[in-house]
Amino acid sequence: MRKNLSNRRGTLLAGGAAVLLMALSGTAVAQAPATYKFGLAMPLSGSQALYGADQVKAAQWAVDAINAKGGINGKKLEMITLDTQADPQVGINAVNRLVSVEKVPVFITAWSSVVRAVAPIANDNKVVELSVGANSPDIAKLGDYVYTTFPLADVDVAAVARYSVEKLGKKKAAVLYINNDTGIVASRVYRDTFSKAGGEIVAYEAYDPKATDFTGALLKLRSAQPEIIHLHGLVGDMPQVVAQMRQLGLNQPITSYSGLYNPKVIEQLGQAAEGIIATSLAPGVSDLPAVASYVERWQKEEKRDPNGLPYTQYLHDAPYMVAAILTS
Repeated sequence: MRKNLSNRRGTLLAGGAAVLLMALSGTAVAQAPATYKFGLAMPLSGSQALYGADQVKAAQWAVDAINAKGGINGKKLEMITLDTQADPQVGINAVNRLVSVEKVPVFITAWSSVVRAVAPIANDNKVVELSVGANSPDIAKLGDYVYTTFPLADVDVAAVARYSVEKLGKKKAAVLYINNDTGIVASRVYRDTFSKAGGEIVAYEAYDPKATDFTGALLKLRSAQPEIIHLHGLVGDMPQVVAQMRQLGLNQPITSYSGLYNPKVIEQLGQAAEGIIATSLAPGVSDLPAVASYVERWQKEEKRDPNGLPYTQYLHDAPYMVAAILTS
């Protein structure tokens, strides 16, 4: 199965390259500037900064490698990085600067609420927005200049919902999701797929994106007595949610997506992480030598795995895609 997911990822990247080529043809890229610029809008501060920092590092490694091999037609590839705080309004400000001031022909970003908020800027200015770390299915409908290389929730979240019923034999599920673009649509995918597979949703609760105490929603889940719980939040808040679940005696298996597929979760939660089932639509170390060497570099230079490994892989790939298109 992992091999099939790797093949799908390759197809997504190829499709993204085609879209970028069409969008960038006839723009300032053809004028051979002193450097080739692209934007990177990621959370460098706020609750998601721990993950954003590693994603920026992964992208910068790729830029450095490209430039070490001669850049693009002998010119440097320059990555201009701005902070979004994983906040839609801050993201809008950052992308407006990238497009209007820095004049980038393409920018990379992540987090579903940010991807959605900045889409009109991309479409109105005919600048390519490349989403590499957001899984709301609505991203596929945001316009001709918005493209994603990251698999959307109708792939992996639907799969884990079916898996819960068909393989784990769970018939009653509770859903807890963050009340923003990351959680709203993805949680519906789980709810609808679990129900179609023959299961019953016994609780369906949302929490505020700025919340730190989830007791109210968790007590409702506990009273519903689910056999399994699906959690769909952000990488920065889900460990807190899981910890509070366990404190309240919610010891059921927990399913989630790539946001909870993270070595940092094990470090933060310890024994409380037992029972978590998280999807990851990125090839593992055993699948591709390039992934193994990538993780080895983290171990060598940082003495750890990257926070949010699947996301950093997509961030590391993205500059290579941009460079390939700008070269052509």
